[in-house]
Amino acid sequence: MTFMNLFLWNPIVWNVSPEIFDFGFFALRWYGLLFALGFVFGQRILTHIYKAEGRTEQDVDIITLYMIVGTVLGARLGHCLFYEPEVYLRDPIRILKIWEGGLASHGATIGILLALYLFSRKYKFDYLWVLDRIVIVVALGGALIRLGNLFNSEIIGKPTTLPWAFKFEKNHEIINGVQASLQPRHPAQLYESISSFLLFLFLYYLWNRRKSFTPRGLLFGLFVVILFSLRFVYEFLKENQVDKEDYLLNAIGMNIGQLLSVPLILVGIYILFRAITKPTYVNPVK
Repeated sequence: MTFMNLFLWNPIVWNVSPEIFDFGFFALRWYGLLFALGFVFGQRILTHIYKAEGRTEQDVDIITLYMIVGTVLGARLGHCLFYEPEVYLRDPIRILKIWEGGLASHGATIGILLALYLFSRKYKFDYLWVLDRIVIVVALGGALIRLGNLFNSEIIGKPTTLPWAFKFEKNHEIINGVQASLQPRHPAQLYESISSFLLFLFLYYLWNRRKSFTPRGLLFGLFVVILFSLRFVYEFLKENQVDKEDYLLNAIGMNIGQLLSVPLILVGIYILFRAITKPTYVNPVK
């Protein structure tokens, strides 16, 4: 038996508890902690970025509030609308039960875009300037959230015999007639988490080189094109989240995550093309 065979027959067993501690009346979960840390770290990094370009901490405090509301509302409503509208139309009160799970990254993206549009309009900021800076910390937040999905043993990948396959022992879903925990699978959450973290480093590096002289829309365009192109590809390695995705996949060759990614990729390509061919440079305030 070769060295590779040893790994092929010994997948990584993942049985980590999603809870850090549980006092009965209160439990702290890894997902919630990592979700919150995304905003904490993001605020610190954004403060550094804004100060470097002559803005104040107060601007960051305000935009952080807009971001929190836009992210949570967008992610929750996105899941309810895109993935299980029939469930939540029957029982609308369930929309408020965020602790039961159900947040969609595409919905979060739309929520953030709308929230930042309102922020820019009210406080006289250039919208694309704001988006160019915010995507740096959004990429970091995305990396932490996908790590939270790993601790929850959710959004699992398809079966594989690759040496880095995970066995999610705490996932008891029945997928294609087999309990999920019985099969080694792609750690799809890690793929997306690592990709998002590398994207964060890349975007921060580009901003740090030129700061205010970064072409308007360049960072936002790169973020959208890279993130959602990778999301489109990773969907081929992931199990569908809801049953109707199987029907959609058979009908048009794409699941919901891929279908929602396409328009965002096209918008990103357009903005990126304009930023490269007709670069403009603006002050942070109109």
